[in-house]
Amino acid sequence: MKLAIVNITGKDTGKTVELKDSIFGIEPNDHAIYLDVKQYLANKRQGTHKAKERAEIAGSTRKIKRQKGTGTARAGSIKSPVFRGGGRVFGPRPRNYDFKLNKKVKSLARKSAFTYKAKNNSIKILEDFQFETPKTKDFADMIKNLEIQGNKSLLILGEINKNLYLSSRNIPQTKVVTLSELTTYDIMNSSLILFVESSLDKLQNEA
Repeated sequence: MKLAIVNITGKDTGKTVELKDSIFGIEPNDHAIYLDVKQYLANKRQGTHKAKERAEIAGSTRKIKRQKGTGTARAGSIKSPVFRGGGRVFGPRPRNYDFKLNKKVKSLARKSAFTYKAKNNSIKILEDFQFETPKTKDFADMIKNLEIQGNKSLLILGEINKNLYLSSRNIPQTKVVTLSELTTYDIMNSSLILFVESSLDKLQNEA
């Protein structure tokens, strides 16, 4: 699959690039995508939820009423879960939600996500560019020139570019990541993928 390379003004540079079928043209595996996205979201959970059980509630331990003759059920403690303000039965405890996923599964998931985007013509290739200073207006102008306003876009860089990252921070529905930070979740959560030439070359050479 061939794609034209455009510059940040939205004009065709006359250059094209071939997308590798081994990355952008495989048979997609939906379950691999599901597992990778599930792991990503699970790893983001803090797991700090906590509810007090009856042993942790502050309250008197005296027997609150006599054992027999009241016509109601026995009650030994005000901290019992059956009373208002009592401890919770089997409440949530702090835990770690992380789980292991094999590298081959993660790689398959990412390639599957790229394949879906390629099939939907949701990939654009940009000529390498630099911002001299962090400037939100310059990034906004680039989005306007590329005519992708209103799209949830993901710009993938080959290496860290602080000026470009800072320029994009205040623009909604736009995310800038490097290849090393890229996740299947980011790909699937975007309606348009923007590669710069260097990042696409790096991705295809590593595959």
